[in-house]
Amino acid sequence: MLQVFEIEIGKRKLIIESGDIARQSNGSVIVKYGDTIVLTTACAEKEPKEDIDFFPLTVNYIERTYAAGKIPGGFFKREGKPSDREVLFSRITDRPIRPMFPENFFNETQIITTLLSHDQENESDILSIIGASAALSISDIPFLEPVGAVKIGYKNNEFIVNPTTKEIEDSEMEFVVAGTKNAITMLEGKFSEIDEDVIITAIEIAHREIQKIVELQNRMILSVGKKKMKVEEVIIPEDLKTQVINDVRNEIEISLTIKEKLERKNFYESIVKKEVEKFPDEQRKIVKKIIEDYRTSRFRENVINNEKRIDGRRPDEIRPILCEVGVLPRVHGSALFRRGETVSLCTVTLGTKEDEQKVDELFLEGYKRFMLHYNFPPFSVGEVSPLKAPGRREIGHGALAEKALSFVIPDEKNFPYTIRVVSDILESNGSSSMATVCGSSLALMDAGVPIKSHVGGISIGLIKEGDKYRILTDIAGEEDSHGDMDFKIAGTLKGITAIQLDTKITDLNIQILKEALNYGKEARKKIIDIMTKTLSSPREQISEYAPKIIVMNVPKEKIGEIIGPGGKVIRGIIEKSNAKIEISDDGEVVISSQELSAVEKAKEMIDEIVEEIAVGNVYKGVVTRIAPYGAFVKIGSSKEGLIHISQLAPFKVEKVEDIVKIGEEVRVKVVSIDNQGRIALSRKALLVEEKKGKNHQD
Repeated sequence: MLQVFEIEIGKRKLIIESGDIARQSNGSVIVKYGDTIVLTTACAEKEPKEDIDFFPLTVNYIERTYAAGKIPGGFFKREGKPSDREVLFSRITDRPIRPMFPENFFNETQIITTLLSHDQENESDILSIIGASAALSISDIPFLEPVGAVKIGYKNNEFIVNPTTKEIEDSEMEFVVAGTKNAITMLEGKFSEIDEDVIITAIEIAHREIQKIVELQNRMILSVGKKKMKVEEVIIPEDLKTQVINDVRNEIEISLTIKEKLERKNFYESIVKKEVEKFPDEQRKIVKKIIEDYRTSRFRENVINNEKRIDGRRPDEIRPILCEVGVLPRVHGSALFRRGETVSLCTVTLGTKEDEQKVDELFLEGYKRFMLHYNFPPFSVGEVSPLKAPGRREIGHGALAEKALSFVIPDEKNFPYTIRVVSDILESNGSSSMATVCGSSLALMDAGVPIKSHVGGISIGLIKEGDKYRILTDIAGEEDSHGDMDFKIAGTLKGITAIQLDTKITDLNIQILKEALNYGKEARKKIIDIMTKTLSSPREQISEYAPKIIVMNVPKEKIGEIIGPGGKVIRGIIEKSNAKIEISDDGEVVISSQELSAVEKAKEMIDEIVEEIAVGNVYKGVVTRIAPYGAFVKIGSSKEGLIHISQLAPFKVEKVEDIVKIGEEVRVKVVSIDNQGRIALSRKALLVEEKKGKNHQD
């Protein structure tokens, strides 16, 4: 039977319906906000998956183009490979709900959100999060507590809860906050150099709205919730646990003092292998778990009680940083950013307007001129695996870095180039996405892109045991995997441009986030200072290998003259100059070529076409006709004027042919234009002026 639950959020009704659709799933809901509607389902296998030590959760967000009244573009007229937008929305749905499953739940679980309707006003990302939480909460799948989510905008010092897509365009932030009744579980945001205090206020406002959404789901649980399936506890015999820990204790302590990642990894694996081989096959999995749990607990105790990190750093200490620019000779801009054992090689390629990426999303069509792509090859972590198309990690990390840098990218009028940045991770030991931000900022300056300022990025971690906790600056890989939080913060010296928070705990409060943001602010200053010492401002000239572009504006009424009948004129300009020319309806002309001389020649030819003939101006012209009373000369692109025989020379001319011939190039001065637009030219006036100038010099 259909059950409807609703609440007002952001001056609009949030409606969740259950009981009437997808009833064979473990749990399903329809979520409505305005005319944007999603269906979210949750399914789980009845039995745990064998021989795994992780929770096999898959989250998919799917867009049907019919939701916006569209037919898929291109040759195939059905949805296929997930778009970047679908991948990013899948990730943003996954991250806040993942911490909310019991530790020992290993049943394969799948969440699918399908966009059924989009009103082009209310976004579907937060609806997907709410739908996933609601479907899980009312299902028999174990789920600790409901999660809510809202989006916060900010304009003219005022916060907007769940801004419309139009309001987002003018907003200084686009900030998704997700959490439970008492904690925050996920943050994702793009900002215009926003101060940390403003971000904390936004989180507080968001959390009050989240609590309302959580309460709505609690009402649903009471009304339609199913009894949860039982999660089998993993029982570890105490005698076995004691024996294994006694065997490995000393070597584990040694492993926690090895600073180099690969050396530490190899040493730890040798401990595990040696210990596991002492036991029969049926016990080996549990022995391995005992060792891993013990090492994790000792790792965390060292941080909490002794402020001792695995590589010997203080909690607020950043790993050594090395920056280099111009490392590749033929690319348009390049930089190498090394922070500890994480290395990002960033390159910049500049292109013309025809290199822009066409955007054909559900309700957004247009072109994108700034792109950042992130690659994470297996060799960066010393592994062997097949090379595949970019996965969720690559797409997600690239999108985050692109958000962080997009605020400082110059607009097209000031820098008429398409910009593609690529980050190749050469080594990885944590924070590779933030290394990408730093390396990309340096590479953009090396390419001569006039970015407003450097953007630095840092990852802040957390180890929390009860009420005791330690915040860690610049977390390494194991501090991420054994820790409780990965809080990526990017920005300039003025403020934050992007953040992303993932957590593994269910009690992350706003006070900890406030402290973490302050840690990030101090770290960002130090990092940007190092980057500035390497390259303080964009290079004055772009690379000699980059295309040369000139943008000019011409009167709209002149566009036809530039193009000419059937495109004859513009084709002639392109052939003679060897430059590419693009003309928009508003009169903007973009001229590009690998050679500056070609661009300048094309501009000169267009200038001649659009230039208005004015009295007193001097032109180079070509004699087109000769009459007994004078010579007709073509000036500009298509104008013709008459040099009267009396104006051919500073003496009496008997025959026009004695002075000029057809096809001859002459310099002339416009002396008058009559009511009918007839142009009178003079060669004599220029000769007289030249003679006076010589006499004056003598």
